[in-house]
Amino acid sequence: MSTSLSYCADCANLLYPRVDHANHVLLNACRNCPYYEEAQSNLVFRNDLMSVSKEQAGVTDGLAKDPTLRRTAELECPRCGRAEAVTFQDQGKRVANRMILFYVCASCQHTFNAPGITPGQRK
Repeated sequence: MSTSLSYCADCANLLYPRVDHANHVLLNACRNCPYYEEAQSNLVFRNDLMSVSKEQAGVTDGLAKDPTLRRTAELECPRCGRAEAVTFQDQGKRVANRMILFYVCASCQHTFNAPGITPGQRK
């Protein structure tokens, strides 16, 4: 079931939900004029939560050629075994979570992270 925004037929402002206690119905009413209409649905608010199973690096095309990113030769690529990779930080805006580093292999462009290795820790 989806909801859509309703607008006032008189002044074109947004209609807000209001309960008519006398008639036991839900109304969409204008806050700027006396216009109201009966709501088509009893759904007032819907919050869809999306779950993410793991962190994702996002778009990584061309990162291995970016001269401004930090390079490391301390981790081997799990796909090709080469030791040169470009590293960058997760761009998520989380306060409580730890910082996650992603790596892009300079040879095969494979994106990976090294679980268990925190910033400042080396193999």
